[in-house]
Amino acid sequence: MSPVGLAGLDEAEKYEFAIALRRDAPQPHQMRKRDRDRAVALARERGEVRTRDLSDIGVPRCYLTRMCDEGLLIKVGYGRYRVAKPEAA
Repeated sequence: MSPVGLAGLDEAEKYEFAIALRRDAPQPHQMRKRDRDRAVALARERGEVRTRDLSDIGVPRCYLTRMCDEGLLIKVGYGRYRVAKPEAA
């Protein structure tokens, strides 16, 4: 006894589902040069900065990881960062 009225049972595959693929996936947002320069300048001035210090001057926290990846800052502790390459005297 075959079930009646149930689509998909005992039928050949006749449906195709198109899946739209994005070839141009969005790139992560670029860091604003102004924010990057202000963060590095503050870190040079103070020697060590906290996440809160950078947030106070308007630098988004998500930039900190990017600056560490680029080699501009080094994370020295929880919420604390230093300049990676100190200025030559």
